[in-house]
Amino acid sequence: MWIYEKKLEIPVRVSRPDLQMAKFLITQYGGPDGELSAALRYLNQRYTMPNERAKALLTDIGTEELGHMEVIATLIHKLVKDATPEQMRAAGLGSMYAEHEKALFYTDANGNPWTAAYIQAKGDPIADLAEDIAAEEKARATYQWLINLTDDPDVIQVLKYLREREVVHSQRFREVLCIVEEEYKTKKYF
Repeated sequence: MWIYEKKLEIPVRVSRPDLQMAKFLITQYGGPDGELSAALRYLNQRYTMPNERAKALLTDIGTEELGHMEVIATLIHKLVKDATPEQMRAAGLGSMYAEHEKALFYTDANGNPWTAAYIQAKGDPIADLAEDIAAEEKARATYQWLINLTDDPDVIQVLKYLREREVVHSQRFREVLCIVEEEYKTKKYF
């Protein structure tokens, strides 16, 4: 069971509308390395973890990723909320507008819809944790590239926060991977 606190992890402000940046940010909402993929991956993999510490970590991080989805959604919404249909079209968001108006939809920045093929659950804790480390590092890299695409200090502040959370998640997955590997070394198979 979760307790939902009705506030974002970090305040989300934007200095000005920026539809092009909103288009790029969509990838962290519904793209292959985005927050939806991370949340679903971890909340699914937790069931096959060999110990309570690993299960708890996947639950904690998976839940936090749901919070990151809210941050990204809020950021995108604030960047496009006052845009006209003509401005949406000019920014390359015309097809999004035609299908969803300004509602968010799980796609990457190119408009490819989210797919379950973006996530894995092998059932082998070592393979899954290695995948999780890679996922966090890919998300960290994407956040850095998104930072490079904007000059809005408010957007940069939010993206830097999310990038640093990816670093922390990667470190935590590395720690639990070492614990799981040690457990496997001490088990004897005959």
